[in-house]
Amino acid sequence: MTTTLNDRLHALLEPLAATAGVDLEEVTLSKVGGRRVLDVVLDADGGVDLDLVAELSREFGQLLDGPEGAAVLGEGEYRLEVGSPGVDRLLTLPRHWRRNTTRLVKAQLTTGAEVTGRVTEADDEGVLLEIPPVKGRGKATERRLAYTEIAKARVQVEFNRKGADEAVAEGPEEDLADADFEEFATEAEFEDDDQA
Repeated sequence: MTTTLNDRLHALLEPLAATAGVDLEEVTLSKVGGRRVLDVVLDADGGVDLDLVAELSREFGQLLDGPEGAAVLGEGEYRLEVGSPGVDRLLTLPRHWRRNTTRLVKAQLTTGAEVTGRVTEADDEGVLLEIPPVKGRGKATERRLAYTEIAKARVQVEFNRKGADEAVAEGPEEDLADADFEEFATEAEFEDDDQA
């Protein structure tokens, strides 16, 4: 499947995601075990809950099974998987950094150096990291990085994450959105002869 096809699928599904108030982060059509799998990744400030994932999964399926979807996706069976980004997702956009405030990240810089720190703030130009002291000695320092200095970065999994207590206190929706191991997915299979 070509990037062009993925881009066309993204353009087709993006208005539904925008109407629901979420970002359509990624749309990828691939072959797994001889079957086509359409993987759709959604994200939003505060996370994406299961009810919204299920609703958008239905809406995407209806659109893809209709004339507009068939014109882009073509004929044949496929499996639709809709979910939220996993913890291993690369942080590539300012909104990714903003949504991970208080999280520990490891960033590989364009110079080849690595920096591990906690995101304290992020804007359109860069991110401010709190760098922990080496071997627990001394004080934490702050380091501002422009996004242009960062080659790649990922969130680090923490079992007792700083700021997690505040998320739990805010309520179940925020707690679910911040769960390190939560990655929702709903699956539905669609066949051309099931269309009515």
